[in-house]
Amino acid sequence: MWVDPFPDFNPVKPLFICILANTETAKIPNISAAGKSPELTDYTPAADAELVETGNAISLKEPAMCPSGAPTPAILTRAAVLLTGIPCIYVDAGLNVKPKVPFVDLNGSPGGDIRTGKAVVDAAGIYESARMFGKSIGKLSDCVIIGESVPGGTTTALGVMRALGYDGRVSSSFPDNPVGIKDAVVNEGMNNAGISFGSLENDPMRAVQCLGDPMMPAAAGLVDGLGVKTVLAGGTQMVSVLSIIKALGLKRDVSIATTRYVADDPTANFREMTDKLGFRAYAADPGFGTSRVKGLKMYEKGDVKEGVGAGGAMFAAAMMGISQKEFREKVEEVYESTFLNKNA
Repeated sequence: MWVDPFPDFNPVKPLFICILANTETAKIPNISAAGKSPELTDYTPAADAELVETGNAISLKEPAMCPSGAPTPAILTRAAVLLTGIPCIYVDAGLNVKPKVPFVDLNGSPGGDIRTGKAVVDAAGIYESARMFGKSIGKLSDCVIIGESVPGGTTTALGVMRALGYDGRVSSSFPDNPVGIKDAVVNEGMNNAGISFGSLENDPMRAVQCLGDPMMPAAAGLVDGLGVKTVLAGGTQMVSVLSIIKALGLKRDVSIATTRYVADDPTANFREMTDKLGFRAYAADPGFGTSRVKGLKMYEKGDVKEGVGAGGAMFAAAMMGISQKEFREKVEEVYESTFLNKNA
């Protein structure tokens, strides 16, 4: 099986939601590979949504990729969506660049640089808007998969988990995780916010306000409002959302699905954290080691790893009977139509 453990449920009406947000933290040099340059990370979430929905990153002159040349994980999500027919909803939790596809606006502002200790304006307001939206659409599905596109989000995740008292180690879109840079950024933010490790364990919204990003209260609010089986689609960024959910005392049917690349990342502690938090975790392996596409093989070497709900999208594909080979071939097809045709 290419998802471990294999899902033991088969929803009738699955729904995919992708939360989009920006944080100025992504513009700190060498902290995020979710864009060819720090400045272009403003465009990454919008372009990811456009690519998943249309096959074309409309907001960028060329398809989104990392500085290394590895393609955006949005192509994995698009492949899964094409294979399964799962409907997608895009949610703007706080963007600098709006996608050129339909989206739901939570009226959130883009996140600030967490080094200031002032990261998210009105985290509680974003949470409440998301909760109300979740409540309004909860009856449309029996299983909602929630992904995200937030460049710089593993650093904000690190900050929030530390504020809540968890020694969470986060992954990176770089093959060499810039752990030292992230630690320094988080420490500076904590100092400027006047908080210490675990000092906000009973105030998760303040943790988000000081060190998080707009995706976090949006995801937690959705989980609160939906009231149906929910799978957080992502790696250590979504682990931080689980830590918020736990701190809020929410009792919901929630699990998490990521890629093997995050689950097996020795610089992170995804499995340890999901066990500690008490949530079931799934890991999907797309089998890119046998891919004919060089950019996809780069995932095997630690590039990209996860994003745009790729792990959860693969989880959904497997749950709906798609084989690893079928999925990999569809990703190759999407890659070629997106990148080769665009550059032809």
